[in-house]
Amino acid sequence: MSEQNSPGFGQDAQGFVPPPPPAFPHDDQPTGPVLSTGETLSGIFFDPARVFESFRVRPRFLVAAIIITVLMLIFTISFFQRVGYENIMRSAIENSPRADQMTEEQKERALDIYRNPIVKAITYISPIFNMATFFAAGAALYLLGVMAMGKSTTYSRTLAVWTYSSLPPFLLSMLANFALLFIKSPDEMDMAQLGRGLVHANLSFLVDSKGHPVLSTLLGAFDVFKFYGLFLASLGLQKVAKLKSGAAWTVVLAIWLIGVVVAIAWALITGNAMG
Repeated sequence: MSEQNSPGFGQDAQGFVPPPPPAFPHDDQPTGPVLSTGETLSGIFFDPARVFESFRVRPRFLVAAIIITVLMLIFTISFFQRVGYENIMRSAIENSPRADQMTEEQKERALDIYRNPIVKAITYISPIFNMATFFAAGAALYLLGVMAMGKSTTYSRTLAVWTYSSLPPFLLSMLANFALLFIKSPDEMDMAQLGRGLVHANLSFLVDSKGHPVLSTLLGAFDVFKFYGLFLASLGLQKVAKLKSGAAWTVVLAIWLIGVVVAIAWALITGNAMG
């Protein structure tokens, strides 16, 4: 057969060239509004659905994370200054599980560790590390939850959902915390409230947190601010991962329930209320 009559590359014997295969449809094509940082920060309060839709195109988390971390850092420093760093550390030692087995001398040595300038500095800036862990771990849990529901998304999108769903309830509760911090007398404040905050939109105030730490922790889990955040998170997962409402609520409630179990276990072990 001559070269002129031989079929060419990509041709059959009749000279037919098959068309290219159709493009595989990508369900994860980024579509949604493009918002500025200011529009995102204001919209999360007034139009959260649109904000979460925008995260499909451009996930955001840094500004909200910085706001939360800086406010938590300022509150921690203010609490130390208002109540007294050494008073708080002494209370922590007195309420530790090993306090009954410690002599006064051992307690003083433990307090000396907290008096160390390096340890004191680390304690003051600990919210930076705590919040970084909070954001990173939360986003990972949401990503695993989305995958468990048979959907796919990206870590940056679940990070955006976790961070921005935390922002409104955090800001509202922090405003109330700062108000109480300077209204209440330091003598009226529970030293353990640094980690729990001064404001609780739940029924934990009905029980003595020291006498009933497990019950206080359980009641504290059903908090108005927390459920506001869960509502936003569910909405966010519906928008960025295209989950149905039931599936999104299953993810956020399952993770919330895991957190409640861990908090109750910690309260049972340490004797200190959590949350």
